[in-house]
Amino acid sequence: MNASLVKNLRALGPALPCLLFLAAFFCVPVVEILQTGVLNADGQFTTEQFRRLGSDTVFLKVLWTTFAISGMTALFSVLLGFPVAYFLSQLSDRLRERWMMWIMVPFWTSYLVKTFAWILVLSKTGVLLSLASALGLVDDPQALSPSLLGVMVGMVHAMLPLAVINMLPIMRGVNAQLMQAAETLGANRSVSFFSVFLPMAGPGVAAAGLLVFITSLGFFILPSLLGTPRETMVAQMVIQAINELFNLPYAAALSTVLLVSAIAVFMLYDKLVGLSSLSGETRTALKRSTNAAWSNTALIAIGRVLGGLRRPSAARVPALKVYGFLVVALLSLPIVVVFPIAFTDSAFLSFPPKGFSLRWFDSFLFSPVWQASFLRSLGVAAVTALASTALGVGAALALTRLPGRWTKPVFAFLLAPLIVPRIVVAVGLFYLFSRMGLVGTDLGLSIGHTVLAIPYVVVTMAAALKRFDWRLDDAARILGASAWTRLRTIHLPIMIGSVAAALQMAFIISFDELTIAIFVSGGLKNTLPKQMWDDMVLQVNPTLAAVSLVMVVIIGLLVLTPTLYKKIRRA
Repeated sequence: MNASLVKNLRALGPALPCLLFLAAFFCVPVVEILQTGVLNADGQFTTEQFRRLGSDTVFLKVLWTTFAISGMTALFSVLLGFPVAYFLSQLSDRLRERWMMWIMVPFWTSYLVKTFAWILVLSKTGVLLSLASALGLVDDPQALSPSLLGVMVGMVHAMLPLAVINMLPIMRGVNAQLMQAAETLGANRSVSFFSVFLPMAGPGVAAAGLLVFITSLGFFILPSLLGTPRETMVAQMVIQAINELFNLPYAAALSTVLLVSAIAVFMLYDKLVGLSSLSGETRTALKRSTNAAWSNTALIAIGRVLGGLRRPSAARVPALKVYGFLVVALLSLPIVVVFPIAFTDSAFLSFPPKGFSLRWFDSFLFSPVWQASFLRSLGVAAVTALASTALGVGAALALTRLPGRWTKPVFAFLLAPLIVPRIVVAVGLFYLFSRMGLVGTDLGLSIGHTVLAIPYVVVTMAAALKRFDWRLDDAARILGASAWTRLRTIHLPIMIGSVAAALQMAFIISFDELTIAIFVSGGLKNTLPKQMWDDMVLQVNPTLAAVSLVMVVIIGLLVLTPTLYKKIRRA
């Protein structure tokens, strides 16, 4: 066997458990989705389901609505998040850490909690219209939700932190000396910003837009609760096809459409920008072409037109700081709204809340149904965090040792669960687990959640390993230390902060996950998000506010713990 091939296979060794796991519980379910959509009851190839979709005007309208809402969400999230990411990129590490803390808490707050909060804000008796009516601004208030406005507000609010988080690393990597060089050569601050900084930050903007768009494709919580039938998205049709119509081939065909759409967008992104930007690399740039040249010329022209303005910076433009405060306040709105409602004495939701009572916390804490779902979520999340981190760390180590031509396909495969819409993975796992007897089991939930958490762990650890001093590893190897010894005594102690961050992220992803739970729980063993979903679909009540506040506190503690630990160590 070729010596280089043997070396590469040996380097791939740490990633094999992760690759095999994803092959079994990601690739197999997704392939089954594709097969179910194109095979009839006799196992013969057919395009009947896709012909049905192509001739169904309702589906075509829903597909257009899905793309339109996802596209608008990506656009507004990037536009609104860009100034925040730029502002944070100009701050010192300590200040940036404080700001990120206030962005991460709302980001990891459950989608259900955030949706519930927007129901409280946008409904006819909600916070916004109640205040407007009290101030005499409106005489006959009409609910702002359900509506397209409600869906867009909820989705942009949910995706804005994701856009900021993905743009920030590449913005931080832009070399400020390049802008200084441009100014030395005669460019004013505005021209240097538009012609130097903006093109170099382009991959980060593209990465943010990609992840927001693909994530939005599989949304069903927000459009279901904040929208009307006109805002129905494809993921809602998938759930309806399984839960109400019991039509698995039709659901598979719908899922295939979402899958193909996501892959097409992903391939276009890779061609224009490159996968490495997803892990925060700044050397990736838009491929040089005539279009790129024209875009640079246009940016320079814009910079000259705005030459009278100064380039935004944290020191010279307080407006950026004010804008940052406003965005953080908006992101924190669910916590602000849910807090007083959770202590209301009324059996109905209204603002301002009437009276003070802890009875809704009693309904949550002493209910056997809520207790069981809460404990199940904690247990599944703990198993998911340990399993996905163990698998992801090995995969990230392998990526650092593989040659360039191997790194890209392996990295793409590891990121695939992040790219494929979550509803597709959930339906595929439902098919697979129904044959394996794992539907309605904690093991099935843990496996499904681990599939979703692995990409986040890999990206986190890959970024950490890029900063690792590999001379330490070489020295230990020369002294005779085995690979396991080096991992245990060198790699993990040095990267303990990144490992803790990966564990934290995987735990939160599992604790908040709903899509897999809807299909895999089988309606028998609900997680906390699934129980919340069932209650919200039936009737929104104050108990949900108490549950939401408990979830916010748990997520907040998880996010704030590393920061508090660092402060204690510094003290």
